[in-house]
Amino acid sequence: MNNQITVIAFDADDTLWVNEPYFREAEEHFAALLENFLPRHSTVVELYKTEIANLPLYGYGIKGFMLSMIEAVLRITEGKVDPAIIQKVIDLGQEMLDKPVELLDGVEDVLKALHGKFRLVVATKGDLLDQQRKLTKSGLDHYFHHIEIMSDKQEKDYQKLIKHLDCKPEEFLMLGNSLKSDVLPVLAIGGNAVHIPFHTTWVHEHIDHTIEHPNFYQMENLSEVLLKLMI
Repeated sequence: MNNQITVIAFDADDTLWVNEPYFREAEEHFAALLENFLPRHSTVVELYKTEIANLPLYGYGIKGFMLSMIEAVLRITEGKVDPAIIQKVIDLGQEMLDKPVELLDGVEDVLKALHGKFRLVVATKGDLLDQQRKLTKSGLDHYFHHIEIMSDKQEKDYQKLIKHLDCKPEEFLMLGNSLKSDVLPVLAIGGNAVHIPFHTTWVHEHIDHTIEHPNFYQMENLSEVLLKLMI
């Protein structure tokens, strides 16, 4: 691996801690609430379409997901919904916000090994308040030099982060579970990126091509980065 690396950035959701399974679980409950109106699979499709349409308005995160669920309910039921269902949708979202933070295997050991040798950064997207809450609950915040909670992860967002950190792209390494958000934009600006897949990934984060790039690394778990960096 590039020996010029001085900054290591970590995605948060499904890289440091569990996140996506909570959304899939909420989707299942949501679809069950509306099974008198649509088959469950069709309800999930409608919800996804609503989420994607709303991304420019709400961004990523649980609160936007809640608003999209409410909008989907009103459209699917043509406004003839029992208010109790709307309340159950709100309850689903609030339960997600109250979930415990479950660290993925080996995360804290990796952070301990890297801490003091590199500048460690969280670079994640989502709702500011929710991500701050999860980071505090995780007990990991003291390992990080900087926390960046982005509205999106495009090339310009990473360029802004790298400028703020006063490092060169070749000195920057991003680790995350999304090829679309954590890998491709970083490689495009000359940085280094590691893909660590999670067993469940939101379909919006999928890509349909293979990545071949000298600064790209595929790993099965976070601990492998220590071997690559020879820690």
